Amino acid sequence: MNFTGLGMNCNDYKQAIAAEPSECFDGGAAHASACTSCRSYRDEIRAFDDKIALALTIGTPELKMPELAPVEADSKVVNLPFGGKGRLTTPAWLGIAASLAIAVVFSARMLGGGEEFASLAEEVVAHLDHEPQALRVLTAPVSARTLNNVVSPDIADVGGFGLITYARTCVINGRSVPHLVIQGARGPITLLLMPDEAIDVATPLQGEGIKGVILPIGHGSIAIIGDRDEVLEQYEQQIIDSVKWST
Repeated sequence: MNFTGLGMNCNDYKQAIAAEPSECFDGGAAHASACTSCRSYRDEIRAFDDKIALALTIGTPELKMPELAPVEADSKVVNLPFGGKGRLTTPAWLGIAASLAIAVVFSARMLGGGEEFASLAEEVVAHLDHEPQALRVLTAPVSARTLNNVVSPDIADVGGFGLITYARTCVINGRSVPHLVIQGARGPITLLLMPDEAIDVATPLQGEGIKGVILPIGHGSIAIIGDRDEVLEQYEQQIIDSVKWST
């Protein structure tokens, strides 16, 4: 079911609420109020986050190695002090299990399904396939709150980018990076700000119907991707001049 009149469809909402359970993104509250399915999905996501938060409050026992009993010089057997005294309580086991579960969840989110790529360029191109909602033509800017959450002042100053219609934190090469979209003459232009991905020379990008480049900027780099017929060169210098890494 789509609620295009509310500015977002169900697929967009479910992807957004999974990343931001607080529902602080534009159009989220309005969509959920009109869509029973998405409202139920939101409640499930929030309930899961509450369980994780609760699990983090469960204490785990300090790990101690057992003391070994003295062994006769001619003996080849070590006596280990296994007994009731060394047992873990139920809350302790729950704490350990919760820690393992959280590690699995966050590892899955960070690694994005365990895909491996031969190069940074290949991963950047593949990433666009996972966020088709970013390739829509839009005219409304993202909210200042959303943009500040994605691109904090300690990452970069993007004040010169112009109209930014999409802002989301994504994972590239195991690192969280800002994924922004501006509107070009031929359609959306994707920008991936990668302050910790240093490259020596500009790297061209080619995909199905798209093209782009990864440009070295200071100690990091930025990927610029657009429609195959888009003249990206006219935006490159403006973007380079606008990016000022803060760290």
